[in-house]
Amino acid sequence: MENWDGSASASAFHVPEWMIQFADQKQEFNKRPTKIGRRSLSRSISQSSTDSYSSAASYTDSSDDETSPRDKQQKNSKGSSDFCVKNIKQAEFGRREIEIAEQEMPALMALRKRAQGEKPLAGAKIVGCTHITAQTAVLMETLGALGAQCRWAACNIYSTLNEVAAALAESGFPVFAWKGESEDDFWWCIDRCVNVEGWQPNMILDDGGDLTHWIYKKYPNMFKKIKGIVEESVTGVHRLYQLSKAGKLCVPAMNVNDSVTKQKFDNLYCCRESILDGLKRTTDMMFGGKQVVVCGYGEVGKGCCAALKAMGSIVYVTEIDPICALQACMDGFRLVKLNEVIRQVDIVITCTGNKNVVTREHLDRMKNSCIVCNMGHSNTEIDVASLRTPELTWERVRSQVDHVIWPDGKRIVLLAEGRLLNLSCSTVPTFVLSITATTQALALIELYNAPEGRYKQDVYLLPKKMDEYVASLHLPTFDAHLTELTDEQAKYLGLNKNGPFKPNYYRY
Repeated sequence: MENWDGSASASAFHVPEWMIQFADQKQEFNKRPTKIGRRSLSRSISQSSTDSYSSAASYTDSSDDETSPRDKQQKNSKGSSDFCVKNIKQAEFGRREIEIAEQEMPALMALRKRAQGEKPLAGAKIVGCTHITAQTAVLMETLGALGAQCRWAACNIYSTLNEVAAALAESGFPVFAWKGESEDDFWWCIDRCVNVEGWQPNMILDDGGDLTHWIYKKYPNMFKKIKGIVEESVTGVHRLYQLSKAGKLCVPAMNVNDSVTKQKFDNLYCCRESILDGLKRTTDMMFGGKQVVVCGYGEVGKGCCAALKAMGSIVYVTEIDPICALQACMDGFRLVKLNEVIRQVDIVITCTGNKNVVTREHLDRMKNSCIVCNMGHSNTEIDVASLRTPELTWERVRSQVDHVIWPDGKRIVLLAEGRLLNLSCSTVPTFVLSITATTQALALIELYNAPEGRYKQDVYLLPKKMDEYVASLHLPTFDAHLTELTDEQAKYLGLNKNGPFKPNYYRY
């Protein structure tokens, strides 16, 4: 056989000179010292990653300015200082993000256009505690356009987009939030929204129940003037039902979380996309062939499992509810107890809304480099507090990514310190948040304008007709055309031609 240069040779393959040189260089590279002190190496990685990495496409993750926003004196262009954000100068960037979000939130923009003349929230003073992102900014500005005055804090210490908070403050919204708040900052921000001279809220929009809890604890007399509470999370709704059961709920509350539009679209479809986004941005991992255990097979769990299965992961499910458990089995997932698979899985994801789902015992038994994260609202699902002990070493790898290292060298990868992964480490689809935000806006309008006696001191679900209206506002985006019942068909089914089309007990 001939060589590449045309000469004959007994060898079947001639190695070119450039490949020999490359191999020599590779050997030299491999001979270089590799025993760099683990501490110094991790510090250098951590520093460079923190300086350059943005976990949620935010312009504000830079660590250039370590001054607490509480220690800064800032004013917007109108001279107001009734806000506390990271840097008011980033308002222009935030405004662009809000404008982009508006394009993907058709229902909220339609609601703003249709109801702006009537001002159905004129006189409403809404205090809110939600994630502060471009999407919730569109909601806040819609509430303002409908006549409401708003004051706002963040429901998660990691999910705030600083440039969006700055844009809202520049527009005149009293916003108290920044990414990376401490626990003390978190409660201080909520208090600044509530405890204001000459201003008292008459409506609450909450996500997780912390704002409602704070007012009950510190300012219970405020509830004399509050008309209602709108709550959108599993955790917050659970708290409201506890208050109602104990006879301590003193105003009507609307459970947005269990509305069909929230459950099916925000919880299921949103998490189906955002779980992959959050894991990719933080770990750059490959999903194919990985073993994953998802704790909880509610709507959030269903979305996570579907996404990971589609990417080629081997997915296990843990569940306490036999109905959800049977659904998981019928969808092709193996139902297990966490103890049975904890030693072998590569990723652990919690989405139950419960506490201590992943305990220190589980964490001790995990394999090296196991990734641990939470997709539920609260940070109680993973027992992170148990990891803050002298024998364990914490190393910050990049924003929202920590290595927790055991004495024998084993490490786990903890994301967002056990807080909500998708909003702490990435973003969520704007279109889905349009559905949730529109539902929240309509719930506020309904509670605020309800005549005396329509709602008692209890927790209510959104009327079915309102759910259907929210869905219908989003259909034009897909150029979708609904079929209309004939009079004969409507009579046969016993329905109004304009809905509602399903009874309240119907399961979608």
